Amino acid sequence: MKTLIFTLFLIFALNTKIPSATAEFVTDTDDRLLINGGTYYILPSFRGMGGGLGLTTTGTETCPLTVAQDPNEASHGLPVRIASPYLINNIYEGLILDLSFTATPSCVPEPSRWTIAKEMPRGWSVKVAGYEGAMNGWFTIQRYRDDYKLMFCPRDSPSCSNLGIYMGEDGNRRLVVNEGNPMAVMFKKVDTSAI
Repeated sequence: MKTLIFTLFLIFALNTKIPSATAEFVTDTDDRLLINGGTYYILPSFRGMGGGLGLTTTGTETCPLTVAQDPNEASHGLPVRIASPYLINNIYEGLILDLSFTATPSCVPEPSRWTIAKEMPRGWSVKVAGYEGAMNGWFTIQRYRDDYKLMFCPRDSPSCSNLGIYMGEDGNRRLVVNEGNPMAVMFKKVDTSAI
C-alpha cells in the first residue's frame, strides 16, 4: 500500500507545475496574502476600464456561461473562490489554481469552475464548467507590472497564455486567451458577512 501511495505521489509530482522557490505571495487590495480557498472579487487594476468579472450570455447561450467583465465600473462582479489543490495556506505566483464563482444563477452548473472553450469568432473564451469543448488545464496568477494577471495553462503544453478582455460586437467584454494584451487585475477580499 505504501508503495502504491508513493508511486501515485511521484506521478502527480512529475506531471504538475509547481512554482519556483523564488515565487512571491499574491496579495489583495488591502496588502494581505491571498488565502488558499478564499473568496475574492477580481477587479481591473485601472479605473475607467469597467468593473469586476461576472457572467454573461454569448452566442446561442440561454444561460450565462461566459466569464466577462461588468461594464459598470462600480460593480465588483461575482465572488470568485481561488483555490489550489496543494495543502498550503496562501497563494503564490505561478501556483496551479481552480477558479470558480460562489454565487451564480440557478441555471449555471455546479460547481461553477472556470475552463477554456472554443467560441467563434474570437477563439478561446473563459467559460464555466459544463461547456462543451472545454480544454483541460488550470489557471495561475503572475505578477504583471505593479499588479497581477491571470493565465491559463493547458495540460498538454509547457507554456501558459495570458487572459485579457475582448470587446465583442454584442457589447460583451469577454475574458479570453489574449497573448498581446493581458488584463491587469487586483483581488478584493469578499466580506462574507455581507453575503
